[in-house]
Amino acid sequence: MNRTPLDRAALILVIIGALNWLLVGLFKFDLVANLFGGSGTFLSRTVYSLVGLGGLYCISLLFREVEPARE
Repeated sequence: MNRTPLDRAALILVIIGALNWLLVGLFKFDLVANLFGGSGTFLSRTVYSLVGLGGLYCISLLFREVEPARE
C-alpha cells in the first residue's frame, strides 16, 4: 500500500507518542514535558494534541483497501 505524506506524518506522531508512553511506563519520565518545559506548557500541549490527532487519523488506516500485490 502506498502511503501518503499525511499517512507518514501521522504514523511518526503516533510512534513519538508511543515511545513517550513507554518512557512514562518504565521510568516515570515524560520526554515531551522534559523537552518543552513541563506538561502544562503551550508547546507540550501542542505536541500532545498533534500526537492525539495523528492517532485519530491512523484509525483510517485500518479501514483502507489493500492494493493487490503485483507479480
